[in-house]
Amino acid sequence: METAVQQHTYKKENALFPFCKGCGHHHYVNHLDEALVKLNLDPNKVCIVSDIGCIGILDSLFATPHTFHTTHGRSTAFATGIELADGILNDSKLKTIVVIGDGGATIGLLHLVNAALMNVDVTVLLANNFLYGMTGGQHSQFSPLEFVTPTTPAGNIVPPMDICSIVKSCGATFVRQAAATDKQLGDVIAEAIAHPGFALVEILELCPEWALPFNKIDGKSINEKLHAENNMNAAAVRQDFTTLYKEKVLGSPKKMVDDTITPKYSSALNGTCRIVLAGTAGEKVQLASFLFMKSAISSTLHATQKNDNPVTQGSGFSLSEVCISSEEILYTGIDTPDVVIISSPEGLKEVTANGTLARCSSDTIVVAEQTLSEFDCAGKVSRLPLRALCTGSRAALSALASLNMIKGWVSQDALLEMIDGKFKEKSLLYHRDIEALIPFVKI
Repeated sequence: METAVQQHTYKKENALFPFCKGCGHHHYVNHLDEALVKLNLDPNKVCIVSDIGCIGILDSLFATPHTFHTTHGRSTAFATGIELADGILNDSKLKTIVVIGDGGATIGLLHLVNAALMNVDVTVLLANNFLYGMTGGQHSQFSPLEFVTPTTPAGNIVPPMDICSIVKSCGATFVRQAAATDKQLGDVIAEAIAHPGFALVEILELCPEWALPFNKIDGKSINEKLHAENNMNAAAVRQDFTTLYKEKVLGSPKKMVDDTITPKYSSALNGTCRIVLAGTAGEKVQLASFLFMKSAISSTLHATQKNDNPVTQGSGFSLSEVCISSEEILYTGIDTPDVVIISSPEGLKEVTANGTLARCSSDTIVVAEQTLSEFDCAGKVSRLPLRALCTGSRAALSALASLNMIKGWVSQDALLEMIDGKFKEKSLLYHRDIEALIPFVKI
């Protein structure tokens, strides 16, 4: 009998993880790889079926197994079909592994139920970070009681779903729950994959972008404080939802913030100015365009903003498009940009890939971080020491404000007022940055 060659990893060499800093998905992927190495499975006999969501983008990290990216909530159904077709028609030893988040698990709950009832040889690795991390941090059916999210600002009032109990009630014989940071998770996943039949491992994680800023939790408390405690609460005597909503939400209304912008400045802009800002997630690129848009409105102009970023919220590129105009804006797209500001390599990569640089005209003003690699562009390019003078987190806004001081698109007083109101005592750093950058701009 021929001995299989021992695999040392199933991941791509020097694979760059796309997840946000501190995300449990890093551990999840490494433990999955550890499990595959422990089992020493033939990569041609492994199929990783991914769902929509942050965890679903792990496909690109694996080099040797088959990967199949599916629609939101349907990964278990696809995996069931793959396993049945391969098992019945080919009689192989294919191992089919589902990678899914808590959002996909609830959207496709019946697929999980049916897979458990059928006892198909599919392993489901459910990444539960208690919310919808990809689409803005909305709560999920796995959110613990009192859990604060953008859609439950007063705290979640609906007890979390217990997926382990649900699939157990459907006959599942291998069901485990573990934290992403558990050092034994690789062994647990290996057991689940080796199990002959349906298996589910619920992997508890924390989302650094949406969970940690609003909830007093950490990795050490994730099991006992979030899951076990709230399951106990779920079993207690409960009020009906309407009564709870009246008490918890309507009974303690939040003070409304008046965010009305009153036009009190003027602008000499006649026509429309279309601006693209490109940089790195977490470096306040979209905030820069937001403050500029507000200052335009305060300057009696019309303004729109469109943002873009990858599936993940805190990693990769960050892009924002701003249109300001003396007339009503009927089209918010930017076919030919008037200004492009590029503050990082991630930003350069994105405006190159999406064609922004290719659409520049000879009149387009392009401001780029001076350390970026060379790029083709028809516009007038100024290379500035943005990151050296301003740091990455202030680069986009400082560059935009320095350009505005020269061009006068919006009232500089209005823009500085927005900066001062947002950053308080730290706004002095922006004032210094703006003055320091002006001599470098060549337009």
